[in-house]
Amino acid sequence: MPLTPEEPQIHETVPGPRTAPAAGRSASTPRPVPGPPRPAAPRPAPSKESAPAGVRPGRPGPHRPAGSGTSAASASVPPVAPVAPAAAATPSGAPKQRAAGSPGAQIQLIPAPADGAVDAADETVDLLLDTGRAPGEVLVLTTGDPHPWAAHELSFGEASYWAQHDAADDVFYADITAPRAAGRPVVIVALNGGSDETLPQALAGALSRAGVLLIVCGDPTRINSLLGASA
Repeated sequence: MPLTPEEPQIHETVPGPRTAPAAGRSASTPRPVPGPPRPAAPRPAPSKESAPAGVRPGRPGPHRPAGSGTSAASASVPPVAPVAPAAAATPSGAPKQRAAGSPGAQIQLIPAPADGAVDAADETVDLLLDTGRAPGEVLVLTTGDPHPWAAHELSFGEASYWAQHDAADDVFYADITAPRAAGRPVVIVALNGGSDETLPQALAGALSRAGVLLIVCGDPTRINSLLGASA
């Protein structure tokens, strides 16, 4: 039956692709469909913390917590020690004095109490190595209890202990009265005990072992008295 003009013609929607638009009608421009938000760029991972101060791989000596003892590394150079009780105190940074009778070794002082002298000596070793001194050029001597590293190594026997000394490729720790400890360019003395009657001679022996520099860690008044007695 034919449709009347008043009745609209209804077309059934068929699934599937749409046919091309009729001629003369422009197709609408497709708009881009927004996608999911772009994730933010990842932040770089934080750098690992540096090794604690005072720990040096490959160097003998027990682990020391940071900040223990007298901080020798806080100064660019150790302060200078007078070489006799009558000598006036020398300000930091002034030319270092030579000990009477010394062939050329200089004396420097690191002020420290007796129970902190070993820590001060260890920190002085760190400072020397950080500024380019070779480990085999440093000898550390104690006047009282042995250095913890020396006590540990001696527990394995004197043969292996002195073999490390003879290798001369690392810092060595010994008692100031040990006759077998050979001289090195830098000798550090930790004044952590000992008798005032025997120490003047022991310090004189330490000075004779020092090729360039003798560093004494201890009470300044006592050190000056001992050095004056050994002159």
